[in-house]
Amino acid sequence: MTLGVAAETATMSNAAPAEAAPAEATSTAEGEALPAETAPAEGKAPAEAAPAEGEAPAEPAPEEPKAPTPPPPDEPTSEPLEVTVEDKSDSSVTITWRPPKTIPANSGLDGYTVEITKEGTEDWKAVNEDLTVSCRYAIKNQTTGDRLLVRVVAVNSGGRSPPATIADPILVKEVGARPKVRLPRFLRQRYVKKVGEKINLVIPFSGKPKPVVTWLKDGEPLDPKRANIRTSDTDSILFVRQAERVDSGSYEMCVKVEDFEDKAAIIIQIIELPGPPASIKVADVWGFNVALEWTAPKDNGNTEITGYTVQKADKKTGDWFNILEHYTRLNATISDLIMGNTYTFRIFAENKCGLSEECARTKEEATIVKEVIDYKPTPFVERDFTEAPKFTTVLNDRSTTVGYSTKLLCSVRGSPKIMWMKNKMILNNMDNPKYRMISTGGICTLEIRKPGQYDGGEYVCRAENQLGKVDTGCKLEVKKPVYADADKDKEAE
Repeated sequence: MTLGVAAETATMSNAAPAEAAPAEATSTAEGEALPAETAPAEGKAPAEAAPAEGEAPAEPAPEEPKAPTPPPPDEPTSEPLEVTVEDKSDSSVTITWRPPKTIPANSGLDGYTVEITKEGTEDWKAVNEDLTVSCRYAIKNQTTGDRLLVRVVAVNSGGRSPPATIADPILVKEVGARPKVRLPRFLRQRYVKKVGEKINLVIPFSGKPKPVVTWLKDGEPLDPKRANIRTSDTDSILFVRQAERVDSGSYEMCVKVEDFEDKAAIIIQIIELPGPPASIKVADVWGFNVALEWTAPKDNGNTEITGYTVQKADKKTGDWFNILEHYTRLNATISDLIMGNTYTFRIFAENKCGLSEECARTKEEATIVKEVIDYKPTPFVERDFTEAPKFTTVLNDRSTTVGYSTKLLCSVRGSPKIMWMKNKMILNNMDNPKYRMISTGGICTLEIRKPGQYDGGEYVCRAENQLGKVDTGCKLEVKKPVYADADKDKEAE
């Protein structure tokens, strides 16, 4: 409704200007529409409503503009890092570098300029017309034999950075073969020798023309009184006749051909026997035990302590015996000592070279006090193990052949008296040597030697003591031997 009235009002205004004002006033008074020029935008606050009748619309006061914040000034970067020679030929030199350590956030880094000058002059000239963003650049079209000084400058909107210069002049000449140190595998880890041993290290290298070999120890030149260096075309030898602990350190071998070089680091450690533990004391004595405590030696022999050896000596004999070996702690409890004895202890330190020559010995003695014990043993009551006899293994029926000895076996408990019977008649081996009776550990044996046809029958073994008696029996069958036909013919003849 509002939009229609506004459009109609605008049309009437264009058709008859004289009649526009009353129509507009009537619409405003009725609150139906506003003129098109003053119609409020959708979503405006109520405070911006149309003015009352007869009043001109108020114009909003213009805001005062704020002063713009000036941008921070652009700053140059720090100098590029580690400018080195990567390769060279008879007419070119290739260099590499690393980006600057500090690059401002507001100005960034646009690129690099590579500048050169001949040795002895200060006429620096840029060799790249446009900035290069790579950290590698080949300087071409140079004269063979010239010695160049090279520097790299980082450039951004803040200007040029401090230059990064290669310290030594670069000879424009192709290298036959780059230097290379071929370090043996066993030297890539710590090289350990004992005091007094010799050091003879042969380290091969390559390079063309013949490289220049230099040695350093802990960043300083070698002492010719301690070490000898012998260098050939293919290797370099480090020789020490008798190693001492002062020879320990980091050795560096450098092989250089013109502007190229290769390095190898060797760590040498010279060790010896450690000193004794700094102190030792008896911390406590109780029962059959002694507690010892000690401290590590002041001199470890230039290597770590691997353990301790603890010994004891009885005051009566004075002989020393090992009680702990390769022990790693600084305290120990010694047990199973003899009551009434007095003991002294000593300790040796140990490292890769062995036991220390000297030892730490306890100043005080440890005495195992003998306690008086009133021992009253309980009286021993002998138990009566006698019981009525009982066969644990009975006799079994058997058969044998005439002329072949046989045995009847049984077992009994109760420590009884043993008696053998045949057909209810008591056998006595004293009267008849054919029978042999043995009773050992409860095993009863009746041996019948070369039985005849009439030795068969019923045999009984009787066991008897004061608590009773018991029998076990069996039947013995004695068979005639079986002969072959030829044997029967011989018997018939």
